[in-house]
Amino acid sequence: MINPKHKNKLPFDEQNYKLIEYDDYYYSEKNKKIRIKDLGKKFASINSFFYEYLKEYNIPCAYVKKTGTKSLLFIKYSPLSFRVKILNSADRRISKVFNVKQGAELTLPVIEYHYGNEKESVISESHLIAFNLCNYDDLKFINRLCSKINAVVRSFFERRDEITAELTCGFGKYEGKVYLTDDFSPMSLKIFKISEDGKLPDPYKLETAGQMNKYTDHLYNFTNG
Repeated sequence: MINPKHKNKLPFDEQNYKLIEYDDYYYSEKNKKIRIKDLGKKFASINSFFYEYLKEYNIPCAYVKKTGTKSLLFIKYSPLSFRVKILNSADRRISKVFNVKQGAELTLPVIEYHYGNEKESVISESHLIAFNLCNYDDLKFINRLCSKINAVVRSFFERRDEITAELTCGFGKYEGKVYLTDDFSPMSLKIFKISEDGKLPDPYKLETAGQMNKYTDHLYNFTNG
């Protein structure tokens, strides 16, 4: 997971904005803290690029602007406590449940809702409504938004000979409206080269500093060119 810092003392209207700073380390799936030089700068640039890109397609983003090499400015949203995972390829769980090959392209994107940090975190729309995690109208809007975000991101990478296997999004609310709030880090954006040559690390297995650095650089190069 990434570790953005929320700064409280800001040189502007604190009532409406918050600053998020990205650290130069991440936690692996085994909860090991791994530090990498310039990781925060790259995470900030990758996120800034995709927020700006999606805003061109009228996707409502809480992101306002990049304010430093490692920091981004957001409107002061209240985060929704669940994540939405959009799958275009079968992951390990789908492969096991539906007896399809892991990595196989899905006929239609699958949208999953995840709550909490446990390994089995998948929940249903009924859970979201029943436990007041989201109201029905917001959920309908989020589903439409996810379909559009997925289409835009998939198209971006397809034009660059890459497959978008998976994208995880977070959302928040500000003044009654829903906004995309995160995230385009290597932990949430899983892409593969169409002509796989084995040179890129598996984005599902970023356990070492070398693997994370190489995959992060791959994403960073798209946004820095």
